[in-house]
Amino acid sequence: MYKFGFIGTGNMGGSLVKAICKNCDPSTVIIANKEEEKAEQLSRKYGCVHGQNEDVAKNAEYIFLGVKPQVMPEMLDSIKNILSSRKDRVVLITMAAGITMERICQMVEKKYPVIRIMPNTPVAIGMGTVVYCVNDMVKEIEKQQFVSAMEKAGIIKEIDEKLIDAASAVSGCGPAFVYMFAEAMADGAVKCGLPRDLATSLAANTIMGAGAMINSQGKSPAQLKDEVCSPGGTTIEGVHALEKGGMRSAVIDAVESAYLKNKKL
Repeated sequence: MYKFGFIGTGNMGGSLVKAICKNCDPSTVIIANKEEEKAEQLSRKYGCVHGQNEDVAKNAEYIFLGVKPQVMPEMLDSIKNILSSRKDRVVLITMAAGITMERICQMVEKKYPVIRIMPNTPVAIGMGTVVYCVNDMVKEIEKQQFVSAMEKAGIIKEIDEKLIDAASAVSGCGPAFVYMFAEAMADGAVKCGLPRDLATSLAANTIMGAGAMINSQGKSPAQLKDEVCSPGGTTIEGVHALEKGGMRSAVIDAVESAYLKNKKL
C-alpha cells in the first residue's frame, strides 16, 4: 500500500509530486501518467514508484486526480470499480477546474471523502498557493495529514467550495499574469538600455519583494503604492502611465474572464 498516489503527472501534477516527495518518504508515493515515460522519469528523479492508473486506484490511500476536466469522466469510469471493491478507506483529491466534489462522487457512483484543491505552479519551488475545500466525508485527521503532506508546496488555505473558482482565477491563473507583467517590465528596462538578463532579474526580484511586503506589512496594496510615490517624483509618473494604459482595468478583466471560464467548465 502507498500513502499517496497520482493519476496524471503533467505540469501541475508533477509539481505536486515534487512537493510531496520533499515532505514524505518517496517510497510511499506511486504515480501514473498516460505517457508512461513521463511517470518513469519523475519516479527516477524523486525516488517514488511508477505504475498504471489501476495500481494507484488499488493501492493508494490518498489519490490525486491530476487529469484535465474533459478527461476526468472517462478516467474515473475506468477505475470506479476498483475503488468500489476496496475494503479500506480512500480519499480522492481533485484539482480539475470547474468540477465540484459532488460531481466527482457522481462520476464514480459512490460517495467518497473528497478534497478539492486549486494549486499553482510555484508549488514546484515551495512558494506556491494551494486553496482547498473538503466534503463532509473527510475526517479531521485526513485533512491534517493532507495539509501536513503539502507543507513544502507553499501556503495552504482552506476556503468554501463556492469561492474556489474565484480563488483559482487569482492564484491558479495569476502566475501567468505576473509573468506577463515581469516580461513587460524587463522589456521597458531593455528599451532604457539595461541588458536583458539584468532587466529580467530586477523585474523578478522586485515582484517577489513587493509580494512579500503585502503579506508582511499589514497594509493594503494601495497604501504601499502610495508610500513609493513621492510628490512630483518618477514613480507617480510611471503610475500615471499605467493608469492611462488601463492596466488595472485589464487585470480586473483578466481575473473575471478566468473566473467565468472556470464556471463554464
